[in-house]
Amino acid sequence: MSRELPSSLLMFIAARAAADRIFRAVHDAGFDDVTIAQSRLMMGLDPEGTRLSVLAERAQIAKQTATALVDKLERAGYVRRVPDPSDGRARLVRLTPRAEAVLPIARAEEERIEAEWHAQLGPELMGQLRQALTALRDITDPYQ
Repeated sequence: MSRELPSSLLMFIAARAAADRIFRAVHDAGFDDVTIAQSRLMMGLDPEGTRLSVLAERAQIAKQTATALVDKLERAGYVRRVPDPSDGRARLVRLTPRAEAVLPIARAEEERIEAEWHAQLGPELMGQLRQALTALRDITDPYQ
């Protein structure tokens, strides 16, 4: 007899499947020099830039690991380090135009996934899912 999976694992499975599809779509569009670890780190970047320590925290990795990933992304032309206007000693990691070219590809795949889930669940259940996940964000997302 198999046990009923916890909601958190069910959410993780769906999120992982979506992230994998988005990653594949980006790779298939020619941006094949980014690893999944690098892409997950880039997902934590704010539009105005993000400090490396915050990126590491969001990705739940060591700061040294985040530094190595950012170094590789910088060499590949996806990010750049710029001075933090609020603290002259600190640096922000920002997306470059090359990385911003990836965003429409990723967002288009997100829309396809959303449409598939909507077709699978129907409008009422999909609406309830979104409402429930939005309510959970209040207690699960320290970065909102």
